[in-house]
Amino acid sequence: MVDVLVEWAAAHDALLLWIAGLSMGLFVGTILIVPVLLARMRTDYFVEGRHPPAVSKLHPMLRWAARIAKNLVGAGLVLAGTAMLVLPGQGILTILLGLAMLDVPGKRRLEQRLVRRARVRRSIDWVRRAAGRPPLEFDEHLPASGQPGRETAAD
Repeated sequence: MVDVLVEWAAAHDALLLWIAGLSMGLFVGTILIVPVLLARMRTDYFVEGRHPPAVSKLHPMLRWAARIAKNLVGAGLVLAGTAMLVLPGQGILTILLGLAMLDVPGKRRLEQRLVRRARVRRSIDWVRRAAGRPPLEFDEHLPASGQPGRETAAD
């Protein structure tokens, strides 16, 4: 099995170099862009009913084109991340970035649940404070853990 992988890698060295470059670019890009996006995020982004689409003012054809392009890039990142699980690169981070771009059912609820975790929320609030921005707001009827009526010390 290892011999087959070594032979494949030898035959596809240009592809592996390209994937390694993409991986490094995504890693550096993620480190640079995530704090900027967190700082620029609207304070009420996670409050239910206050999440208008960013492209809502565009012509309907442009909205659909942007949505299709975003989903294609997201699917590409999921595929690249999956490949990076066995090839050089940060596969899990790339998969998560791709999933964040995809329009899938339940994504918003999952985002809210993750961001409400105490450790994640402290990190986000720290980045926003460093940028001179107020902390994020959440719906009052849900606790910080994201599950009604259930607070955990592990968060």
